[in-house]
Amino acid sequence: MKDIVANNADLRKLMEGNKRYVSSHLEHPDQSSERRFELKHGQHPFAIILGCSDSRVPPEVLFDQGLGDLYVVRVAGNVLDQMIVASIEYAVLHLNVSLVMVMGHTQCGAVAATCNHEQLEGHLPSLTFALNPAFNQAKDQPGNLVENVTLANVGLVSEELKQTGMHFPEMVEKGDLTIVPAYYHIGTGKVELLEV
Repeated sequence: MKDIVANNADLRKLMEGNKRYVSSHLEHPDQSSERRFELKHGQHPFAIILGCSDSRVPPEVLFDQGLGDLYVVRVAGNVLDQMIVASIEYAVLHLNVSLVMVMGHTQCGAVAATCNHEQLEGHLPSLTFALNPAFNQAKDQPGNLVENVTLANVGLVSEELKQTGMHFPEMVEKGDLTIVPAYYHIGTGKVELLEV
């Protein structure tokens, strides 16, 4: 994992920002009125974060980034559907972003509901349905079930995204697109990169 960070300036920038966040040495870059004015001419984010909509995991804060730095797609359980893939495709194909991080987190409510087989109302069952493949992969593993399912989901979503996005398989193969799974620890603030 150290090699991928060393060889990818955008990933290094993300992880350095997370170190600042963990140590409370935030720089709050790109948050000025001048930056806001610059962005009215267009956006040039350096990374895409597919993360959970949980209010405790805002990527701009966790990575100490500012306006226009990150292209953030958030949905409960950081699951994929056509709209999520389309949003990521837009950033890759039209904004030329070459780094995608799929980030799960500790204490994920969507994953916990899936693990507990909760009876959910409205459209919420679609979330547990989307998380079932991760549950089935991790249900017999030792340790914390919610954590295991979250980790399995991050891996499955990362792999699916590599195959689903338009031109993504060949871009990944050529090294033009990097998709990395990650896991955010709410208690420590640390983002852990997972094995690719």
